Amino acid sequence: MKCRTPFATYALTLALAATQVVSAPADEAAPPKTDKRPVTDAYHGVKVTEDYRWLEEDKNPEVKAWSNSENAYARSILDKLPGREEIQKRVTEIMSAELVSYYGVDYEAGKYFAMKEHPPKQQPFLIVTDSPTDLSKERILADPNVDKTGHASITWYRPSFDGKLVAVSIAHGGAEVGDVTVYDVETGKEVGEIIPRVNTGTAGGDLAWAPDGSGFYYTRHPRQGERKPEDMNFFQQIYYHELGKPTSEDRYEIGHDFPRIAEGEIQVDRRTGRVLVTVQNGDGGEFAHYLRGKDGKWRKFTNFKDKVIEAHFGPGDDLFVVSRQDAPRGKILKVPVSTLDVAGGKVIVPQGKDSIVTAFSHDTTVAITDSRLYVVYQLGGPSEIRAFDLDGHTQQAPKQLPVSAVGRLDKLEGDDLLYANASYIQPNAAYIFRAKTGDVEKTELKLNEPVNLDDAEVVREFATSKDGTKVPVNIIYRKGTEKNGQNPAMANAYGGYGVNIQPGFRALNRVLLDHGFVVAIANIRGGGEYGEEWHRQGNLTHKQNVFDDFAAALEHLQKEKYTSRDKLAIIGGSNGGLLMGATLTQHPDLMKCVISLVGIYDMLRVELSPNGEFNITEFGTVKDEAQFKALYAYSPYHHVKDGEKYPATLFMTGENDPRVEPMQSRKMVARLQAASPDGGPFLLRTSADTGHGLDTPLAERIAQQVDIFAFLFDQLGVKF
Repeated sequence: MKCRTPFATYALTLALAATQVVSAPADEAAPPKTDKRPVTDAYHGVKVTEDYRWLEEDKNPEVKAWSNSENAYARSILDKLPGREEIQKRVTEIMSAELVSYYGVDYEAGKYFAMKEHPPKQQPFLIVTDSPTDLSKERILADPNVDKTGHASITWYRPSFDGKLVAVSIAHGGAEVGDVTVYDVETGKEVGEIIPRVNTGTAGGDLAWAPDGSGFYYTRHPRQGERKPEDMNFFQQIYYHELGKPTSEDRYEIGHDFPRIAEGEIQVDRRTGRVLVTVQNGDGGEFAHYLRGKDGKWRKFTNFKDKVIEAHFGPGDDLFVVSRQDAPRGKILKVPVSTLDVAGGKVIVPQGKDSIVTAFSHDTTVAITDSRLYVVYQLGGPSEIRAFDLDGHTQQAPKQLPVSAVGRLDKLEGDDLLYANASYIQPNAAYIFRAKTGDVEKTELKLNEPVNLDDAEVVREFATSKDGTKVPVNIIYRKGTEKNGQNPAMANAYGGYGVNIQPGFRALNRVLLDHGFVVAIANIRGGGEYGEEWHRQGNLTHKQNVFDDFAAALEHLQKEKYTSRDKLAIIGGSNGGLLMGATLTQHPDLMKCVISLVGIYDMLRVELSPNGEFNITEFGTVKDEAQFKALYAYSPYHHVKDGEKYPATLFMTGENDPRVEPMQSRKMVARLQAASPDGGPFLLRTSADTGHGLDTPLAERIAQQVDIFAFLFDQLGVKF
C-alpha cells in the first residue's frame, strides 16, 4: 500500500472550525454524542452489524460537523496539558533549527542532485551541485515553497542521463497527486508542458528518460473523461512524451492488459535505449516484468507468480534478476536479453543466510557498475552492502556504521559507489566508496541535526512470540539507565508489506532520552527483515502473528524491567496504526496509552476505498471466506467491547489522505467513546490540509509533535 511508512515521518495537524451540531462545550471536556445508525451486512453467512457507517461520508455536512466537534474536544484536552508551553519551545527549537540538511541524493553526468531542507522553509526543495564536498556553488532547481500555503511538495525527481534536465513531480495538499514539470538544470527554468497525474497517492508513479534526453517514459493515469470517477486512480499505463510536443500527442507504450491495481516502475538502459518496466500487482509483493527492445517491441518475461522481484540492466547485454523462486531470501541470476529465459538464467549470487533487500522504489538496493555488483542485505533490521564481481565472486565492500541501515545505491564513475548510511546514533549521510582503494568518503550531502545522541546506547534483544518465534527488539536508552521497571518507555513497530524497519536517527529522541525514556523498535513479522518468509508469516490469513509479535515485545520490555505497564506507551502509523488498533483491542492491559496515526481499523470495509483495492494482495478480501474469517477475527473496529476500560488513545488523520481514508479513524473513535466511557480519553485530531503525512509542512509537523509529546508525558506521569 503506499501506506508503508514508519510513524516518524508522519506529520498531521489540526484545522479547527466552529460547528453548530453534535458538539459539546469545550470546557466540559466530554466527547460529542454520536448517533448510532445500525447497518447489517452478511459475509459468508455471518451477519455483522455496525453503528457508524454514516461517518464514512466525507462530504456530508453532518460528518464534517461531527469531525469539527471531535477536533474541539481534542483541543479542549490537549491545549490544557501540563508542560505544553515548555514542550512546544523545545520541539520547535529542534525541528525548526535553521540547519541545512540534504537527502535523496542522485548522481548523473558529474552532477549531484539532492533534496534540501532549510527551516523555516515549510517544504524541502531540489538542488544541484558539482561537488558533494563543497556546496558553496549549489543551485536551487525546484522550490515548492513559492506556493505560500506550504502545501505544495516534491514527491520525487528524475534527472536525465546527461544531467541537463530534471523531471520533478509536484503535488498539493497532501493528496500526492503529482504533475511533472521539467526544469533546465543550467538555468533552472521550466521546459515544455506540465504532464498531469503522473503520480497518485494510490498507485504511485515513475518516469525514466530516453538516453539522449529528448523525452521520457512515464506512468500515465486516466485523464478527465477517460474513466469513471471511481476509476481515476487505477489503470496505470506507460506512455512516452517527446519534449516540445503537447501531451495529447504522447505515445502509448504498454499497459492495456495491466491489472486494475497496477503500479509501475521504469528503467531505461542508457547504452542501448532498452526499457524495462516492473509492474506490481497491488501492494502484496507480486511482480511482472516487460522489456522493450531496440526494435520497439515489448516482451513480457516474468509473471506475477514467478517470484521474480527485481531486474536491472547490466553493462553488457544481460539483465541481473533478483528471484525468490526456491530461494525465499533471494538469489541473483544473469539472464541474456536475447533469450529473457529467467528459468535458464545463470545463478550469480546464490541464496545465503541473510535476505537480499528489494525496493519497489528508486531507493535502490542493487547497483551494477562497470565490473561490480553491489547488493544490500537485511540482517533482521539493520542492513549492509556486500560487493561481488559480475560473476558473483566476493569483492571488498564499503565500510559502514555499526547497527545501521544502508540504501539508495547509485553508480558513479567506473566501479565507485554513492550510498546512504544511518544508525540510531548517527544521522543519515551520503557516502562515496572508491572501489580501487577501498576508501570511504563522507560527503556534505547529509542530515545536520541540532542534537547528538552520543550518550545513548543501543542493544538488540529478542522477545519470544506466542508460537515461539524470536522477534528482534531494538532498545535505545541513555548510558547508565537502570533496569528497575520504572522508566517511561515508547514502543513502535510496523509489520507489513515486507517493509524493513531499519535503524535511523531521530532528533526528537533527544527529548525522550533527556526525560529518562527507553525507546524500543520491534522488527515483527509482516516486514521483510528476515526475507519473504518473514513477510508471508505476517500477511493475509497469517496477520495475527504480527500482533502477537508486538505483544511479545511489550511483554519483554516489562519482563526485563526496562519499564512497566503504567509507564509504557505505544505508537505507530498507517499499517502500524492497524497494529495499534489491534494491540489496543486485544491487549488493553499491556500499556498505559496509545498514539495511532493515519491508521486502518475497519478491515471489512478498507478494500472499498481507492487505495484499499491495492491492499487486497497484502490483507486479503472479504470475498474469500478464509480471508474474511481472518480479517474479521482481528479487525480492531469490530472487537471493541462494551464496558471494557481501554487505555487513553490519541488518533491523528488528514482529510486529504489518499492511502488510508480518514473515515477509518472517525469510526474507531466513535466506537471507543461509546463503548468505554470509563476508559480513554479517546481523542481524534483531523487536519484539513494534509494527507498521509509524507509532505506535511514544517509548522504542522511541529504542531503534531507537540501534541504527541504533551499527551505522552501527561499519560505516563513524566514532568517535562
